[in-house]
Amino acid sequence: MRSCDLVIIGGGPAGLAAAVAAKKKGINDILVIERDERLGGILNQCIHNGFGLHTFKEELTGPEYADRFIRQVQELGIVCQTNSMVLNITSEKKVTVLSRTEGMQDIQAKSIILAMGCRERPRGALNIPGYRPQGIYTAGTAQRLVNMEGYLPGKEVVILGSGDIGLIMARRMTLEGAHVQVVAELMPYSGGLKRNIVQCLEDYGIPLKLCHTVIDIKGKQRLEGVTLAEVDENGRPIPGTEEEYCCDTLLLSCGLIPENELSQGMGVRMNPVTNGPVVDESLETSIPGVFACGNVLHVHDLVDFVSEEAKCAGECAADYILGQLDKAGKRGIAIEVEGGIRYTVPAEILPERMRGNLKVRFRVGNVYRNCYISVYLDEKRIAHKRKQIVTPGEMEEVILEKEQLEGASRPEKIRIVLECGEKQD
Repeated sequence: MRSCDLVIIGGGPAGLAAAVAAKKKGINDILVIERDERLGGILNQCIHNGFGLHTFKEELTGPEYADRFIRQVQELGIVCQTNSMVLNITSEKKVTVLSRTEGMQDIQAKSIILAMGCRERPRGALNIPGYRPQGIYTAGTAQRLVNMEGYLPGKEVVILGSGDIGLIMARRMTLEGAHVQVVAELMPYSGGLKRNIVQCLEDYGIPLKLCHTVIDIKGKQRLEGVTLAEVDENGRPIPGTEEEYCCDTLLLSCGLIPENELSQGMGVRMNPVTNGPVVDESLETSIPGVFACGNVLHVHDLVDFVSEEAKCAGECAADYILGQLDKAGKRGIAIEVEGGIRYTVPAEILPERMRGNLKVRFRVGNVYRNCYISVYLDEKRIAHKRKQIVTPGEMEEVILEKEQLEGASRPEKIRIVLECGEKQD
């Protein structure tokens, strides 16, 4: 068994940013483990632009954004092991890795950062009736085929789900010469960013049908068509609303699931809403010295936010290794949510460990208009921000100041509330 100060699981945007931050904080013994043959994660297949506006103040493609961090990792001399699969992590932070070149390894880490990213929800989880013919792909698989393998999956396309990957692939398939007939969305709102709806659908005349889903798949060997139907408020198809589409390709963009099998296996406390770990203000999980960031923690809409979060995780992991991050005997303050807010990251705050202002991110569970986001310390309201619209597809945030949470005025609980129909003070 070898030992290592910091082991980072995942060499995507979160893992790379965390590694750079930890190195700059003085941690030299760092190992980044990546299962793919190259670093960069999902960014390698995201050849569209729009990345880096917050982080680098310029518009980059996915590979360009990844390259910025890969170069930093190389310049800092951080060790990265690709083509390696982590099989198990124990609560004592022992990592078991299987590598093509190194074989089976056991690595004892002082600290671990979980940055495994997320995966797409497969068709099997959607319970669509019909056969299983060729021509059905998740949107991410199709993106890899088109952008990295040079293979166009089909010519006549229907997309189920309006997540950002599905919206982007509607445009990408169109640019490659395919005909995208429709994007169907089960919910009464899109799960993607507004800018993607405009730039990927409206600019190309691709219709978006809300409250619609696929109820049947035609074809045995190769996909021949699908049947769409409108659904009621319970998600059940409405008889008489069926529409037939002849197509050879169905792309599924029906949500992302954080890759947390390793986290669950080591006993990390999980959030049933995000399917990611429960973390505090330092992004530390319920196991001391184990941190989480990026899409393994909660699904982000912008990679810039992933990098910002990962920087915090890397710095806090470094502080833990250096003995500067202790919560022994300290009582955290839980964050409660109300009024349509689904979760927050972090879910708990230890004011003594805050390094200044803390950004709390969250998502809502529906579309709300003309509302207010309010923050309460016990019963005292300290923030009241008006929002014209909030949607599930875009993350929201509030800022908490350290001075408000510590000392004699330390609250017992923090509440973040979505208040609709309230007049501004």
